[in-house]
Amino acid sequence: MHSTTQDKMTIFDFAKESSSEGWYVVNDGVMGGLSRGRFNIEQGLAVFKGQVSTDNNGGFTMIQNRFRTIVTENHKAFVIELKGDGKDYQFRVKSDKYQQYSYVSQFSTTGEWETITIPFSSMEPRFRGRALDLPNFNGTKIEEIAFLIGNKRDESFELQISNIQAK
Repeated sequence: MHSTTQDKMTIFDFAKESSSEGWYVVNDGVMGGLSRGRFNIEQGLAVFKGQVSTDNNGGFTMIQNRFRTIVTENHKAFVIELKGDGKDYQFRVKSDKYQQYSYVSQFSTTGEWETITIPFSSMEPRFRGRALDLPNFNGTKIEEIAFLIGNKRDESFELQISNIQAK
């Protein structure tokens, strides 16, 4: 799953990952919503796509992967190569897979291939969409990564991810 070179640590490289094992879709159906997300690895890319519905108090879908601890303390930011659809997404991490809250950073996509850099220190603790009075992500370790879309509107979406690194 992950490898280290001089300054960067590859957490996921989907050109080398042929299986979607470990990735799970969490739709708002857990709260009665009707959104539907799908996840596949296609031609060396992770593809997260579907439909967000605000019906029935819904409005989000997410993919997540929980894994054994990855130590990130010698790094300062996540670097993600992706192609979105012009919509906003959240990148989320947990330093402990059992903690209730996630550290969250929202990012916008342009519809083109781009590299998104997310400094650890900018990732804010959130629980069910609410900011918590806790310090931002300290960057020492991660045990879960997730991508979420929930823009408070009905919309189709597609996010393609090439790789996720720490630098």
